[in-house]
Amino acid sequence: MIPELVELHKKSKQLELAYADQSNFRLDAEYLRVYSPSAEVRGHHPDQAVLQEGKKHVGISSISVVGNYALQIIFDDEHNSGIYSWDYLKELCDKKDAYWQDYLDRLIDQGKNRDPEVEVVSLFDPAKQ
Repeated sequence: MIPELVELHKKSKQLELAYADQSNFRLDAEYLRVYSPSAEVRGHHPDQAVLQEGKKHVGISSISVVGNYALQIIFDDEHNSGIYSWDYLKELCDKKDAYWQDYLDRLIDQGKNRDPEVEVVSLFDPAKQ
């Protein structure tokens, strides 16, 4: 599904997508960055995926249309290799809550953080159970 409107809101760090069915979504730059379809993030196999951390403050520098099928998003942390197909963008819209919660859960599980200025220290040592 191709959006009728694609608008970058740099100040709020959001990408707005509006569709013919009157649905409208705003996706945060951080969400788009951590779910980048690039090989750098996803790997070439699911086992190679790299959990992105410290992306809380990332913004979008620019967007451009790729053919008739996708957007390329350039982030201000210099990540520029993800090509977001229209179908993938719609999936990110439709599954935003579930995907975001999954991301937060994986950060916690791996002792990582969204904020690059914060270090997470676990006080629980499973070896002492």
